[in-house]
Amino acid sequence: METIKRIIRCPRCGRQTVWQDNLFRPFCSEKCKQVDLGSWANEDYAIAGNPAAIEDEDSEF
Repeated sequence: METIKRIIRCPRCGRQTVWQDNLFRPFCSEKCKQVDLGSWANEDYAIAGNPAAIEDEDSEF
């Protein structure tokens, strides 16, 4: 019996890739996965919401 492979587009580069057995999903490659992670680390992406409150260094928890 032949299984149907699900084809998706990489959210980083748009290249088509297979979902099943893809170690880097939803990305097509390790490079796209790492570039995306770097964008989060550089704060190029943000999740909408209210800014977090900044605590004073002298305040006790």
